Amino acid sequence: MSSVKIECIASEGYRIGESPVWDEKESALVCVDITGRQVCRWSSITKQVQAIAVDAPVSSVALRKSGDYVITLGTRFAALKWKEQLVTTITQVDEDKPNNRFNDGKVDPAGRYFAGTMAEEIRPAVLERHQGSLYTLFSDHSVVKHFDQVDISNGLDWSLDHKTFFYIDSLSYSVDAFDYDLQTGKIGNRRSMYKLEKEERIPDGMCIDTEGKLWVACYDGGRVIRLDPETGKRLQTVKLPVDKTTSCCFGGKDYSEMYVTSASDGMDKEWLSRQPQAGGIFKITGLGVKGVAPYPFAG
Repeated sequence: MSSVKIECIASEGYRIGESPVWDEKESALVCVDITGRQVCRWSSITKQVQAIAVDAPVSSVALRKSGDYVITLGTRFAALKWKEQLVTTITQVDEDKPNNRFNDGKVDPAGRYFAGTMAEEIRPAVLERHQGSLYTLFSDHSVVKHFDQVDISNGLDWSLDHKTFFYIDSLSYSVDAFDYDLQTGKIGNRRSMYKLEKEERIPDGMCIDTEGKLWVACYDGGRVIRLDPETGKRLQTVKLPVDKTTSCCFGGKDYSEMYVTSASDGMDKEWLSRQPQAGGIFKITGLGVKGVAPYPFAG
């Protein structure tokens, strides 16, 4: 695997870079900086990053069928019009929990937006436990709550046959699988698919490749790992030059490039001087696999 190449394509120093998604129309990578409160877009053509500031922690971004984007902002699902820099609220959750915010989110193959909440962190990965829930926003803007008692709602994706939903609650140190009903969006029969090794640290964002294997970014572990959901075995480890790798997605012309976001929150001066690219966006080429294009929100 000596052909794997890693480059930092945007050394923006994001506080918590997250939720990378490839926007084919724009030939661009869209992502967020949660605590930096901005939605960012890196153009693969100009190599420049544009950013839109928002009024609350913004934790995930997804494409929208009608154009532009949907985001999770504070405890709101919202729509973002890029050119106008206009954010409009779609609906709100966890109104009884003023200390909560959304975390990771992703759209399912039927165009529903799945996203989960968590308590606001005191410092990275330290927070009031069991405050979060997992939600789905449907195209008619109704919301369903799947379950609560979540610590840090994180990585999510669907199997290639759309019959399994994969999900990470970070502090369980586990990648979980659920039975998935594409017609209704219902999930059930939760089980652990992979438990992280000590040096892999905390499971964060996740994506799937065209061979049905999962890629998980390991926060504080400085790596992405490739897992086989059938056997529960780790197939590959790709180490990055920063510890706080947060999420990953495939992109580029044929979805053969992997993009990885990272964070710098919680790092002192000495740590940052050792890892000057912390909070940057990385591109990995030469993995020999391709990813699945993101699904747009149908509403």
